[in-house]
Amino acid sequence: GLTFSNSVLLELIYPHDGWVEINPDVLWSQFIAVIKEAVQAAGIQMHQIVGLGISTQRATFITWNKKTGNHFHNFISWQDLRASELVKSWNNSILLKIVQNTCKVLHLFTRSKRLLGASLFSFTTQHVSLRLVWVLQNLTEVQKAVAEGNCCFGTIDTWLLYRLTKGSEYATDFSNASTTGIFDPYQMCWNGILTSLLSIPASLLPPVEDTSHNFGLVHEEILGAPIPIVALVADQQSAMFGECCFQRGDVKFTMGTGTFLDINTGTNPQQTVGGFYPLIGWKIGPEVVCLAEGNAADTGTAIKWAQALNLFTEADETEKMAESLQDSQGVYFVPSFSGLQAPLNDPCACASFMGLKSSTNRYHLVRAILESIAFRNKQLYEMMQKEIDIPITRIRADGGVCKNGFVMQMTSDLINEKIDRPVQVDMSCLGAASLAGLAVGFWTDKEELNKLRKSETVFEPQRKWKEYEPTMENWVKAVKRSMNWYNKL
Repeated sequence: GLTFSNSVLLELIYPHDGWVEINPDVLWSQFIAVIKEAVQAAGIQMHQIVGLGISTQRATFITWNKKTGNHFHNFISWQDLRASELVKSWNNSILLKIVQNTCKVLHLFTRSKRLLGASLFSFTTQHVSLRLVWVLQNLTEVQKAVAEGNCCFGTIDTWLLYRLTKGSEYATDFSNASTTGIFDPYQMCWNGILTSLLSIPASLLPPVEDTSHNFGLVHEEILGAPIPIVALVADQQSAMFGECCFQRGDVKFTMGTGTFLDINTGTNPQQTVGGFYPLIGWKIGPEVVCLAEGNAADTGTAIKWAQALNLFTEADETEKMAESLQDSQGVYFVPSFSGLQAPLNDPCACASFMGLKSSTNRYHLVRAILESIAFRNKQLYEMMQKEIDIPITRIRADGGVCKNGFVMQMTSDLINEKIDRPVQVDMSCLGAASLAGLAVGFWTDKEELNKLRKSETVFEPQRKWKEYEPTMENWVKAVKRSMNWYNKL
């Protein structure tokens, strides 16, 4: 199959310190323009398209007026920190401690995974939950609409579906819902206990449908033809599907802006102590596939930052720069522009270089940045092995940063496993297309998709872990010194 693609960079708005928003009107016009240009590039007509699959960024949401369709505010991004005070006070609240402890005791008697999950639960700013609470507490227009039963809430997928169908369809899918932090992956529904605890009205939440599902038709006026919308999927889950990680124990590293490590846990959600969280990968008819995910926020962002400082001109130079040195000469980089996620979980950590010398040049700095990405990969991978009791079947990589052979080889050495890099590295698009193709019968089953997947390089471990151990120990030391730097949170 031929692929024709088109892309445009989404603009983020920063109205206040720590706030991150997206203008919905700009997002909409860019979204429509990208579709039209991709179709044009393919040299086909709109009416020839048999189905549309939509993969979107997760946990970014908006609320709008049910009657008029007008939004009450911009999209509030998953990176937005306006709810950090709420997160802190809820996590320290007596109420949450009571819930956690009650569930802990009940878990001792019942051994229920769901109760274990609840006993370990804490809020983060990445969850939709407390950012939505912030909106409900601070925007009078939203409060008024809620009181009148006239308010809709949705993540990007839900809002695009609503706009594409001119308000006739209102839904989300299991993969997107499970990433909000207010969905129960064990019961496969919105979490009633959590929503009532936070006073989030159930009337706000959209119905949850299968990932591969006929969501309705695009209104003819919008694209010039009534195209069926047949898949809504969240980006990491979509990448997992695009990578053909269909079996229990399949693992993928997505190295884009951040690193996302996902493992297919089969039909059971897996809750861990250290920060891998349970998600629904996809639901297709009776089949439900669960994932456990851990992430590190600053991967591509660290490389982009170094590029903005003119440490190099093009990202693909970095591999040769790093390989031209024996080592980073004792220089370490802590990739923490937005705090450190699992297994360290410190939002107050700072990004830093340590061990700088008068002989340090930009090559050492670049190598230290790339090494830090591989070290974070090792940390995430080790934690997954320790906490998720599932034998790992195979490991695949995608995302822009996986094009960097130095990072890939070092990660393979550190985890002592083969890592397969595909020809096509933009997997979330491919996953949405695969799900849509299955829905309309373009492909008959997942086996066909497996056959289509092509490996570009399989990285095999070349150096022993022992050779890296001293460097990694020093890097961990540098990380510890960067922690708890910002005490204001």
